[in-house]
Amino acid sequence: KDNLMSITNTPTSNDACLSIVHSLMCHRQGGESETFAKRAIESLVKKLKEKKDELDSLITAITTNGAHPSKCVTIQRTLDGRLQVAGRKGFPHVIYARLWRWPDLHKNELKHVKYCQFAFDLKCDSVCVNPYHYERVVSPGIDLSGLTLTSSAPSGLMVKDETEYEGQSLLPNMDGHSIQTIQHPPSSRTAPPEPFSTPSLLPPSDASSSASSSTFPSIAVAPDYWCSIAYFEMDVQVGETFKVPSSCPIVTVDGYVDPSGGDRFCLGQLSNVHRTEAIERARLHIGKGVQLECKGEGDVWVRCLSDHAVFVQSYYLDREAGRAPGDAVHKIYPSAYIKVFDLRQCHRQMQQQAATAQAAAAAQAAAVAGNIPGPGSVGGIAPAISLSAAAGIGVDDLRRLCILRMSFVKGWGPDYPRQSIKETPCWIEIHLHRALQLLDEVLHTMPIADPQPLD
Repeated sequence: KDNLMSITNTPTSNDACLSIVHSLMCHRQGGESETFAKRAIESLVKKLKEKKDELDSLITAITTNGAHPSKCVTIQRTLDGRLQVAGRKGFPHVIYARLWRWPDLHKNELKHVKYCQFAFDLKCDSVCVNPYHYERVVSPGIDLSGLTLTSSAPSGLMVKDETEYEGQSLLPNMDGHSIQTIQHPPSSRTAPPEPFSTPSLLPPSDASSSASSSTFPSIAVAPDYWCSIAYFEMDVQVGETFKVPSSCPIVTVDGYVDPSGGDRFCLGQLSNVHRTEAIERARLHIGKGVQLECKGEGDVWVRCLSDHAVFVQSYYLDREAGRAPGDAVHKIYPSAYIKVFDLRQCHRQMQQQAATAQAAAAAQAAAVAGNIPGPGSVGGIAPAISLSAAAGIGVDDLRRLCILRMSFVKGWGPDYPRQSIKETPCWIEIHLHRALQLLDEVLHTMPIADPQPLD
C-alpha cells in the first residue's frame, strides 16, 4: 500500500518545478551538500520544463531507481563540455550520476549504454544526463575488493572485465598530467583484514619479495618514537612536530581543541597568524580526523574517522595501483581502513635505489675517466632510468620513501584547483622512524654521494 502511495505521489512534468525538485531530492545519494544538490536539480528541471517527455523520463528513471527503460534526458552541450553549478564546474553526466547513483564516482568511470543516443562521448550538440543511461566501469587503479556497487542498480550494471580498460587510467588527462586521484571507498568488510597481533615480521606477501626478504635486518633497536607528525597550513608548519611513542601504536590526529599528548594530536588548538578564512573553514571540517596505526615492525594503516575524505600521498598505494611512485593522490573515504605503508617494500626499494645510484655514479666516473662501459654494465642492474638520472638519486629521494603526506578535506592534482599538497589548507607530514633507521643502515653499507651541482 505504501508503495502505491509513493507512485501516485510522484509528480509529472505538469507539476510545479518546486514539487518535482523536492521529489527528486529524496533520491539523492548524499555525496554532495544539500545546497549543491538542490541547485543542480533545480537547474536541470528548469532546462527540461519545455521538453515534457524528457522531464517525465527523468522523473520515472530517478523515482523507480531505473527499474523501467527510460529515454534520453538532454541538455545543451557547453563549449568546454562542462557545466557550472554553485560555483563548481564538472561534466554534466558525471554530476548527475554522482548525485543519484554513485557518490564516489570518478569522472573516468562512466560508459554509456548502447541505446543512449546523446551520450556525452558521442559529442552531439545535446548531452544525455540520464544517470541510468550510463554504467560504472572501474579503472584498474582501484581496489575492487572494497567496492560495493549500489544494491538498487539494475542487473545490467556490472564491473566490466578489466582487460578492456587496461591502462586507460594511465593516459594523461587534458592537463597533460598522468597524476590522478585514486578512490578508496570503505570496504564492505568492517573487520580489519588481519588480526592486530601481527607477528613482528610478516611472511613475504608475494613471490618477488621472498628473494630479498632474507636481507631484511631483524629488529635490533626499536625507535623510542615510531613516527613524528608535522602539521602544515599551505606551505607553513604550524605548531611543534608531534612525536608518537612506540608504546602508542595507534595515534589519532583530529581537529579538536583538547591538549595533545601520548596517542592524540589535536590540531584545533594550534594558532597561526597567517591563517586565512579559507583555512579556518577547512579546519572546521577536520572533525574526528584520522587514526594512524603502526602494525608489526613498521607497516602503517589509516582509518578515516572524519565526515570528509582525506587525501594521501603514499608510494605503497601508488605501487599497489600500478602507478609510478608519486604519480597519484589517494582519496580515502570516511570510515575506510587501508594500508598506506609497507616496511618491507620500502626497505627493498631503498636498497634498489641506493644500488642503482651507486652503480650509476661508478659508471659515470668511469665514463668521465674515458673507460666507457657497455650499456649492460650498470652494476648488473638494467637501468630503468638514464645514467645521469640514476646517478642523481640523492639521500633526499630515499628519505621520501619513509614519509607519508595527508591532506584533510581538500584534494590536489589535476582533478582539483590545487596543484600540490602545499596549496591545501591543512595537511600533515608523517616521518616513519623505523623506516628512517633502516635507511641509515642501507646508507652505511652503500654510501651514495649527494648529486653534485653541475658547474
